[in-house]
Amino acid sequence: MLPFLASIYWNVDPIIHAFGPWTVFGTQLGPITLRWYGLFFMLPFVLGTFILNHIYRSERTSPQWVDVITIYMLVGTIVGARLGHMLFYDFDALVADPMVVFRIWQGGLASHGATIGILLACWLFARNNKFDYLWVLDRIVIVVALGGACIRTGNLMNSEIVGKPTNVPWAFIFPRDTEHLIQGVAVPRHPTQLYEALFCIFLLILLYSLWNRTKDRTPRGLLFGLFVVLLFTQRFLGEYLKENQVAFEDGNLFNQGQLLSIPMIFIGIWVLWRAGKDPQNPYGYAPRDLGKEGDPGATAQAPPQPGALPSLNQPRGQKK
Repeated sequence: MLPFLASIYWNVDPIIHAFGPWTVFGTQLGPITLRWYGLFFMLPFVLGTFILNHIYRSERTSPQWVDVITIYMLVGTIVGARLGHMLFYDFDALVADPMVVFRIWQGGLASHGATIGILLACWLFARNNKFDYLWVLDRIVIVVALGGACIRTGNLMNSEIVGKPTNVPWAFIFPRDTEHLIQGVAVPRHPTQLYEALFCIFLLILLYSLWNRTKDRTPRGLLFGLFVVLLFTQRFLGEYLKENQVAFEDGNLFNQGQLLSIPMIFIGIWVLWRAGKDPQNPYGYAPRDLGKEGDPGATAQAPPQPGALPSLNQPRGQKK
């Protein structure tokens, strides 16, 4: 057995800095606390705009749409993650006090709920702006993979969602995680947050590389289906290395995260199986607002209607 000194002692303060408190007209305001988790939560929304700008511009779609979908994504992620946590993990508290759903600062965001929120947000964006739904999802999952890496890094900074005890040399000791002490002692554990963050980085590289090869001729649903299958398969298997998050999971064959991952895996397999097989719409569609050289001043191309086959999407060498 390896000694504790062979492990990584992780005692990072989750608070970066606390500003204030201030007194204004006799009223105390603050303090305002800047946390690592909040920083990593917002980071993908900032970095993601650069990625989507590049993707949209490469496919002659105006980057102005990026600002619009970012708003949809921000609302969908926060609302979905919070509601998902309350419905899937803390339903009794929600029933006892429905207003608890608004107390986000108390903690409690669920990635499966965020997934549902993102799916609904993208559907609303696509419907309201005449984008193909799967076209939107195929591009947004590249950014979502980045978001997953950032969120799990935030979990690491919070010393939460820890793994089970282990003797591997890269194990982490989380002294701030007082819920999982063994006889009052913090023991080496799997850094499951780091595992998931690294896997999301792998997904980011994989999905971007696939998109970069085909761009506007990416089979409709390919990237989304692949993302869902790989991410939630990893989530299902990774749960075996995690401590249960809530007491009602103890003793069950599958924990809540695994149960919620199973339907997502089957949805991803179905989408992946059908990727690009619609002869009338093999690549999806989006408004082509830019000219061939990415000139926003060029004559805009009207967005195709659902079910129509844009000339841009017509396979080379294939007759209509």
